[in-house]
Amino acid sequence: MGGFKDMVAADRKGVFLNLDFFGDTLCVEGKEIVAVIDSEELKNRQGGQELAVADSATLFYARKEDLPARRAPGSNLNVNGRECIIDAWQENAGIATVVLRESISA
Repeated sequence: MGGFKDMVAADRKGVFLNLDFFGDTLCVEGKEIVAVIDSEELKNRQGGQELAVADSATLFYARKEDLPARRAPGSNLNVNGRECIIDAWQENAGIATVVLRESISA
């Protein structure tokens, strides 16, 4: 099946999730993937608030097929060797938007 869906799929990998343009490499559940980290969108979702000293948070976009099966909020996801808690996981047009937090123990 050709057409618009194929063009969107090609743009997801070739432009948006391209290491030369926007992408970064993350290790998710032991698998290296290309993702886009968006600190500004995270700040917008938090109402412009800065993070508390005891919390660290990340919002990233990745291709749905590069990630494990979608997980519910409150579930764990290992990113770059850190166990994080999923706050939100949305999927749209083959792109997953994942919001994570990590409590830093004192």
